[in-house]
Amino acid sequence: MGGVFFRAKNPETLSAWYDEMFGISRAPRDYNTAPWIQQAGATVFAPFPSDTEYFGNPGQAWMINFRVANLDRMITQLRAKGIEVTLDPEIYPNGRFARLNDPEGNPIELWEPKADS
Repeated sequence: MGGVFFRAKNPETLSAWYDEMFGISRAPRDYNTAPWIQQAGATVFAPFPSDTEYFGNPGQAWMINFRVANLDRMITQLRAKGIEVTLDPEIYPNGRFARLNDPEGNPIELWEPKADS
């Protein structure tokens, strides 16, 4: 994946939040600064039906999913910063999941892949 681009009401504040919560550095402002580099791993690219309820709000057009090495530790870190996180109690064949929203209400899914995924 080369990038994720989306509109925000306050891009600077939202960029700072993603940096603080997930370590995703802000987009470079010049060509001499390296962008955030993610760890290699599976990426799911999945268009959903327009009436899906999977993203929460029916008007929501997208959702981002972050792979995490340790879901329980990530949830603990986020909750310690006052972020509401919902853990899906089910363990799926491809791993475990949790959900939260960024400050602008955009849905975020956290995915801890199974060791063999």
